Amino acid sequence: MSLWAIIPVKPLRRGKSRLAKVISADERADLNQYLLEHTIQVLKKIDEIEHILVISRDKEALALARELGARTVQEYGSPGLNTALSRAVEVARSYGTCGILVIPADLPRLAAEDVKAILAHSNDPPVVVIAPDRKKQGTNALFVCPPGLIDFEYGEGSFDKHRQGAIDAGARLEICNLSSLELDLDEPEDLVLMETELRLDEQ
Repeated sequence: MSLWAIIPVKPLRRGKSRLAKVISADERADLNQYLLEHTIQVLKKIDEIEHILVISRDKEALALARELGARTVQEYGSPGLNTALSRAVEVARSYGTCGILVIPADLPRLAAEDVKAILAHSNDPPVVVIAPDRKKQGTNALFVCPPGLIDFEYGEGSFDKHRQGAIDAGARLEICNLSSLELDLDEPEDLVLMETELRLDEQ
């Protein structure tokens, strides 16, 4: 089975704008670059993933992704995340992919074991696997097999929308509650949580 991982990336120097109250623009850019590198490096460790595809309108992010061995698709304008992901899926499908894994580049605790736990459910399609955020509102990882089985519904309440989409499609639905995937860096409180966890790990 040919599986593709898709990473949507906002412009490195403009992403994470909600963290502007606590860290500078340069610090946010450095953080976004680190998170993208980390995400690609983790995904490269997974034998089941044949290709990694980064989609962004940021040439700097795309150049970095290519340096790390990922394929890239450049977006133009402001199509919105769901539209961008749909385009990325069409690219992957043109190469014959059987399943896609959407991983946002803002999961500081992402590890290979997390990805393998999600892909462990990839047999016996049609299947949708969702890893929610810590508030059980957002979608921090989404596996869909076959691609195009459900619409992307990222935004407010995406976890429930993706779950309902799987049910409506008659797919097998698997929910992966992985503590390491629950933390995404969107709000200042998320950054505090990450720093607290790092201090605990060092003790």
